[in-house]
Amino acid sequence: MNKQILFTAPNVAELVFIEDQPLKPDEVRVRTAVHTMSNGTERANLTGDPNISCAGKPKVVFPRAVGYSCAGEIIEMGSAVTDFAIGDRVAVSWSKYKAVNALPAGKVSKLPENVSYEDAAFCHIATFPLAAIRKTRLEIGEPAMVMGLGILGMIGVQLLKTAGAAPVIAADPNPARREKALTCGADYALDPFAPDFAEQVKSLTGGIKVAIEVTGAGAALDETLDCMAPLGRVALLGCTRDKNFTIDYYRKVHGPGISLIGAHTLARPKQESSAGLFTDKDDRESILKLLSLGRLNFRDLVDETHAPEKCGEVFHRLAFEKDFPCMVQFDWRKQ
Repeated sequence: MNKQILFTAPNVAELVFIEDQPLKPDEVRVRTAVHTMSNGTERANLTGDPNISCAGKPKVVFPRAVGYSCAGEIIEMGSAVTDFAIGDRVAVSWSKYKAVNALPAGKVSKLPENVSYEDAAFCHIATFPLAAIRKTRLEIGEPAMVMGLGILGMIGVQLLKTAGAAPVIAADPNPARREKALTCGADYALDPFAPDFAEQVKSLTGGIKVAIEVTGAGAALDETLDCMAPLGRVALLGCTRDKNFTIDYYRKVHGPGISLIGAHTLARPKQESSAGLFTDKDDRESILKLLSLGRLNFRDLVDETHAPEKCGEVFHRLAFEKDFPCMVQFDWRKQ
């Protein structure tokens, strides 16, 4: 029997027993070591947000199975799999919160020896801000800003620094998150609720050339646009589930020539990477190389680690706790 965390009703998570399915020829079975939470997506699923899908599915049905960024060990391989071996440590994309996941071999990447499960469990979710940054075509030395310092924003700050943005501005109303962003590589961390926020940003940068908007909130996008330099590029990484945006597009987008770029992680090529548009597999392996070379560090930023048996308490907090930590992991080895 396998175990899985399911959202069985709105705001309710349970660890349940499930049957394993036979392995398909192109699949591998991976015993999960560590799984990283994706707070925004998982909160939307947990609460039953009717706008959870950008594909237009009208109804939210429970139970719901979530979780997509983990790392573990291959324990079984399908007959057509030739690129891996039993015992390989791997990063996994599009997994579920299961003790053991069976999924296509194309969704796993072998870990370098010096990359931990804790770091590798961030690998898939880190491809989201990486894809957003690629789409903006960031140039070395351009000033960049991340609006919103949840897990995607924190990783985005690290990636912008690694990619050569200068300076990197981190923006969030939570002072603890601003402080953490400075350890992630931000040169400045500012409060977007400050009345002179846009003036502060322009004084430090001369105007932002590349912005990664992570909150998905209309007010945050509006403030981001106030900080932009002419011809700047804004990647809409946060899921903009609220349709009620009030933006002066003529003066803030059309006139200064701002590019607004859809950056949902599924808006990427399936098979072949090109400049600015990488597959999720190629981005996953890019993250692993950066981790192996010491240019990224996620493990030291983890706020909390829990055993899967604590899922009910953890997800209840996610649903109702305003300042739920941005970097939380489940360690399945603690069962």
